[in-house]
Amino acid sequence: MNDPLLGFGPQGWGDEIASGVLVTVALALATLPFGLFVGFIVALAKRSQEPALRLAGDIYTTIFRGLPELLTLFLVYYGVQIGIQQVLRLFNPEASVEVNSFVAGMVALGAVFSSYASEVFLSAFRAIPQGQYEGGYSIGLSKSQTMRLVVLPQLIRIALPGLSNLWLILLKDTALVSVIGLADILRQSGIAARVTKESFLFYGLACLIYLVLAIISSIGIGAIERAVGKTEMHR
Repeated sequence: MNDPLLGFGPQGWGDEIASGVLVTVALALATLPFGLFVGFIVALAKRSQEPALRLAGDIYTTIFRGLPELLTLFLVYYGVQIGIQQVLRLFNPEASVEVNSFVAGMVALGAVFSSYASEVFLSAFRAIPQGQYEGGYSIGLSKSQTMRLVVLPQLIRIALPGLSNLWLILLKDTALVSVIGLADILRQSGIAARVTKESFLFYGLACLIYLVLAIISSIGIGAIERAVGKTEMHR
């Protein structure tokens, strides 16, 4: 009875659910490097010798770790849109702009992810002995070379378990973008459930898909951790 509903083609919802999976995975993969980069920069700011940079890093993490993810998403999606429109209307009163929901989701989730990632990086920095820096300087490496060649490989190894957990959280948090119209797994499942009146079927399918994505991620993370461990052993 329910098989045609999950099929592909005009009678089934398989096409829509599959496109939702692609959107969810694409959003998570696009957010990850953005969040890692910003998180690393914030971590550097929080361990800087400059008080203003440390304060800015603390404020950033306090805000985005303190706000609910859904509220952050609304602030980015609606707030940025209103802000851009106000600026444009200074030059053209009729100007109108609409923020892309995918970009808004990436920025909002990336801000939250980076705020937590910065703490993971900061803890990893603290776990690296000062002698590692001094050893790099003693053989003639510059600060940037010491960071890239000596500190960064150790930092990745130490931070990887924490970042892996954040990736799994990010994967689940992508479901929030359904509220701003992005056609992800949850939104497509919700539409199918309302149209067909088969709520248990489609929301159950969404649960299964998220679990499969989490299992695949866990397998991939395990492979990365083993590869990093082998690299460290060969050093």
